[in-house]
Amino acid sequence: MEIFLKTIGALNDETRLRLLHFIAINGKVCVCDVETSFGMVQSRVSRHLKILKEAGFLRVDRSGRWAYYSVRSPLDAFRQSILKEISVLKMEIPPLKKGCNL
Repeated sequence: MEIFLKTIGALNDETRLRLLHFIAINGKVCVCDVETSFGMVQSRVSRHLKILKEAGFLRVDRSGRWAYYSVRSPLDAFRQSILKEISVLKMEIPPLKKGCNL
């Protein structure tokens, strides 16, 4: 029950829906890429990504000081259906802009 409530709660924010769709479209993205693409500060981006991760949608891979987020795989049928529904919503999703100087 707790995971279900976290999942539903994570979806109760337009920014998180946009971030989730952005990551689903672009694949593995660095936090700095999300910051640059959305024009958001790092702390706000990290907070939203943490909520989506705790809700079971995202995985994080760390490489040195960088954190890369992607849609968790495999996803259960419930989360897959949510991603499918999000993909047909009329949302403005910014293009991927690389923000990291590697």
